Formats: sequence, structure tokens, C-alpha cells
Amino acid sequence: MKRTTAVIARVGASVAALTGFWAPSASAHPHVWVTYETTIVYDKGTVTGVEHVWSFDDMYTAMAIQGLDKNNDGTYDREELAELAQVNMDGLKDFDYFTFAKLGGADLKFAGPKDAWLEHTNGILRLHFKLPLASPVLAEAEGLNFSIYDPSFFIAFEPEKTDALKLASAPEGCTAAFIDPAADKSAEDTKKLGEAFFQELGGQNFGMSQAKTVAITCKKS
Repeated sequence: MKRTTAVIARVGASVAALTGFWAPSASAHPHVWVTYETTIVYDKGTVTGVEHVWSFDDMYTAMAIQGLDKNNDGTYDREELAELAQVNMDGLKDFDYFTFAKLGGADLKFAGPKDAWLEHTNGILRLHFKLPLASPVLAEAEGLNFSIYDPSFFIAFEPEKTDALKLASAPEGCTAAFIDPAADKSAEDTKKLGEAFFQELGGQNFGMSQAKTVAITCKKS
């Protein structure tokens, strides 16, 4: 079975260090933390995809950038991080980029990512990339939502405390908001189901129970 540990274990010069860091066994406790900002992108009255900015924790950052300052100037520019960005995107493909979209009860597919790049600022590594939907969805469609999570919970995804969700070129009356599990019985049932899966399947779906779902809505014209 493919393991989450393979996603960023293959990172060029820091492979050896990360291989030891990313334990192969599933765990109910995360080993890497990512905070995210996500922009929902619209075009001509449709939702066309999302744009992610993922900020990695300082421990992962320190390990991932080892040996990448090629000119030894103490900084990591976009060019120096380009190979690492590509390696990460290649690995994330195996895990659907940890981004799961639904329209009602139907799963939506994403096309390949675009414009992936890394930046290193204030000691933190940030991954930027665009993830288009394979087929755009009408902005007025009911039941459009998505979540960002690692099913095994090896990586913990959390939204940024401020401005975690944004809209780009959205029609008037469109919103994106996190569903409050405490006020949503179906979300609470999903959490309980996820915890049951964790017990029965060795933790491979525990991340689902911890995920925050984003509901995307637009007023009908």
C-alpha cells in the first residue's frame, strides 16, 4: 500500500534525513504540520479549481532545505527550491494532493497541478500551487464542498487563523465557509465513522474525521 511517508521523503539532498524522520507506521498523532490558505477560483460563472499555499512546520522545513543553498548566501531562492518543489508535486500526485472535492455525494476529479513553486521566508517553507477541477462546476450548484486532509493523519492540515479562505473572480453573492461540525449532525456522524475506521483499518482514514469541510455557495440568479 502506498504510504503517506513517501510524499515528501523524496526531497533531493535531504532524502536520507527525511527517510529516518518519516516513520513508516500509521499513527493517530501527526508528525508534520501544515497550515493552509486556499483560494477558490471562478471563471465565467463557474468554479474552476483552487489555489493552495501550504506552510510547513519549522522542523520539516529545516530538514527539507538541507543542502539546497547552492550559492551559500544564507538564503533559498525560488530557483534553488525548484527541484524540491517538483519532487513534492510528483509525490503528492499519489495522494490526490490531499485535496478532496464533492458535489453533493459525488466525488469531483482534479486535473494536474499548475504553477507549483516553493518559497522560504522567516524560517518557514511554503508550497504554492494551483489545482484545477477536471470539469468546472456551476457557481450556483448546490452541495459543492472540499476538504484538505491526510487520511492517515501523518500530516496534520489546519487552516490559517486569518484569511484561510479567499475567492477569486467570484460572482456577487458567493461565499466559502468552514462547516462547524458541532452544528452539523452529518459532519459529527462522519467524524465518528472516521474514528471507527481508524480502529478497524489501522488509522488509514482517521484524518477524514479531523478534516474541516469548506462549503461553497452562491446565490441563484
